[in-house]
Amino acid sequence: MSHHAFGFYQGLPLSDPASLQLITVPDEQPQPYDLLVQVAGFSINPVDTKRRQNAPATTTPQIVGYDSVGTVLARGAEVLDFAIGDRVLYAGTTRRAGSYQEQQLIDSRLVAKAPSALSDADAAALPLVSLTAWELLFEKMGFVPEADANVGKTLLVINGAGGVGSLLTQLANWAGLTVIATASPVNHDWLIAHGVALALDYHSDLEAALAENNIRQVNGVAILFAPAPYFQLACQLIAPFGHIATIVTPDRPLPVALLKDKAASFDLEYMFTKSDFSWEITSQGKILTRIAELAATRKITASVTRHYDTRSLANLRDATARSEAGHQVGKIVLTGPFES
Repeated sequence: MSHHAFGFYQGLPLSDPASLQLITVPDEQPQPYDLLVQVAGFSINPVDTKRRQNAPATTTPQIVGYDSVGTVLARGAEVLDFAIGDRVLYAGTTRRAGSYQEQQLIDSRLVAKAPSALSDADAAALPLVSLTAWELLFEKMGFVPEADANVGKTLLVINGAGGVGSLLTQLANWAGLTVIATASPVNHDWLIAHGVALALDYHSDLEAALAENNIRQVNGVAILFAPAPYFQLACQLIAPFGHIATIVTPDRPLPVALLKDKAASFDLEYMFTKSDFSWEITSQGKILTRIAELAATRKITASVTRHYDTRSLANLRDATARSEAGHQVGKIVLTGPFES
């Protein structure tokens, strides 16, 4: 038995027809902790492009996609928390085939049940960005993951309107933080709608803009863009024992010695670390369960800005091109029938 997928055999630019192809892959049986999921939808993330473009040539197909919603078709012998027919959501792992396919095997410990209140599009948009935002805020930066638990503390977010930023600002606001975020002025209304108290133009002199608003110290700085241009300012602003964190690999050495006198920390967040190194992977299923509850009760929203209702190669290529163009606000999602 086999099923269809969108994949590739080597890293190529999107303009090359072989960069994403319709392929047929053999069905596999779940391992002891696995779920076999009938995929109903997935979203597009920058990591999809990074992994595709940097992929070595192989003789077996490579499949990316790190957000998914679907229905459990089968489960491994050690799975106790899920039943056949359960609707689930997850981000997955880079060590196995991703969600650009009709069926997917996924470790159940990375999975949460999808509330009926969430559409397929919203459920597919949540996992990767929400896990990244949650881990950065609450595991790396040390804020308390409870409603209004951090009142009186301030967070500065660089690049607040993207996929991760849109979830990060909402979670921070839910947790009681006063959120300041940067984006293009055209996206300032979006920031305010997603929990931001003060929106700043990223083109402006941020130090001057913050001073004009009487912001001279913050408890955390989340840099969701190349950190080097913002690092020195972040070091000036950070409070003693505060945290500066990024999800982007620095492209040059950073002057971390500037943090010494404040005993402040610089943190790197990578959502796949847990699954790549089998480190506390059950925590991701638990985090996603809390995220799903917050979304189902409208404490946070999934921030879908473009939704394709058919999973076709043409739609995937169009969605990927939009993502690769940069300046994406919110999330791009594909759901519906898988067109072979």
